[in-house]
Amino acid sequence: MVAGVVPTRGRWLVASAKVQGSTFAPEPPRVYESIIEALDERPSFATIVIAAPVGYRDDPEQGPRMCDLEARRLLGARGKVLHNAPLRASVLQGIPAPDDDVDAVTATLLPSFQEVAKEMSSYRQRTVYEGNPELSFYFLNGNVPLGTSKKIEVGRDERRDILEKRIPGIDKILDMPLEDELAGVRIEKLYDAAAMLATARRVFTKAAKRIPSDGEWDSDGLRMEIVY
Repeated sequence: MVAGVVPTRGRWLVASAKVQGSTFAPEPPRVYESIIEALDERPSFATIVIAAPVGYRDDPEQGPRMCDLEARRLLGARGKVLHNAPLRASVLQGIPAPDDDVDAVTATLLPSFQEVAKEMSSYRQRTVYEGNPELSFYFLNGNVPLGTSKKIEVGRDERRDILEKRIPGIDKILDMPLEDELAGVRIEKLYDAAAMLATARRVFTKAAKRIPSDGEWDSDGLRMEIVY
């Protein structure tokens, strides 16, 4: 089993699939109340790609992580949707540190990032990888950035077309009713989770790309990289 995971309003949306040889079978998405529930799932996920930073800078003078800079370069104009990872102090506190220039979107995600940071270790990085939906779609779209926002219908149609061409059975995720367990989940999150699942498959089959190509580690010994 492999999984793509995205934060959603204090919870975690998980899109998973069974992998057996050339068979890739997506399953209906689920919502977990905490990231540890996904990490401790049984049977366990062989590969998890998560839309949350893994590894942080300690000091603003160190500048942005190389993976964030390179990801924005690849995405061109769409790079504006990929924000720098916050400083470690902001994540550990769950609120922006005084010397951290945290954007509004990242500020709302700090409690979720804090959850991940508490569970991460170099050992976990054998299974858990940082991803980004825009980079996943970039790869699925033939290394071409998408042209529209996922928040509008034409942008979601663009993403659906890409996913359906590349992943048979992905409608099991994209068409999941947003009710009951998934109540409160925004529709674009289903597209994000599906894209991350595609990346998890590539990581599992050792076909994914990593940025930066030269390793960069934080002060806790975690690799600071994004896979896609």
